[in-house]
Amino acid sequence: MLIAGFPAGPWGTNCYVAATSAGSECVVIDPGKDAAPGVAEVIREHRLKPVAVLLTHGHIDHMWSVAPVAGTYDATAWIHPDDRHLLADPLAGISRESAAMLLGMPEGEYEFAEPDDVRELADGADLELAGLRLVVDHTPGHTAGSVTFRTPYDDHADVSEVMFSGDLLFEGSIGRTDLPGGDHPTMLRSLATKVLTLPDDVAVLPGHGGQTSIGRERATNPFLLELQDEGIAGRVTRGL
Repeated sequence: MLIAGFPAGPWGTNCYVAATSAGSECVVIDPGKDAAPGVAEVIREHRLKPVAVLLTHGHIDHMWSVAPVAGTYDATAWIHPDDRHLLADPLAGISRESAAMLLGMPEGEYEFAEPDDVRELADGADLELAGLRLVVDHTPGHTAGSVTFRTPYDDHADVSEVMFSGDLLFEGSIGRTDLPGGDHPTMLRSLATKVLTLPDDVAVLPGHGGQTSIGRERATNPFLLELQDEGIAGRVTRGL
């Protein structure tokens, strides 16, 4: 299996390209701002053909380049329906004042549109794309439509699966919940039901920062350590 990743744009958002091998079809995950040249470089280097662009959620730092990347390679864009509106209006996910400050452009100069071919993700969906099997887990909390993607990783005896976690889980931290659509109790529920239930040998490729694993985060991540406290875990599983 081939996985290439690189940070892109002012937020250092990790964009990933995954394929079964060089010279095959591939999927692109979370092409944020300034990600298109990096995607093109990976594709040229490994002789790949993108057939799908997968979004872990609709925040602007993860989807900025989805339309140009999907359009360039005639690929299908995939997003959860609860975040689909952000494809055409990504500023709905952050304040317009913050966007103007962060991006350096006045309000009104932003123009985004859905890619030509958009399909919606569902919790538990088992996608077969570019020869890869990708399991979709709906993990709201950071946004209403946040998802993770898990794929088997048979090439490495110490890793059973790779999870593209978006902004759900980071090395030593978790995603923020103070932006529009965020909700902290919902985030805790997603972590309890979709992260802590996974085996320790699942490799985690997050939306920002370095690679980690479920086992490492279970043992060291302060948010997961707190969540594993019996009282908190009980409240989460009962719906807080």
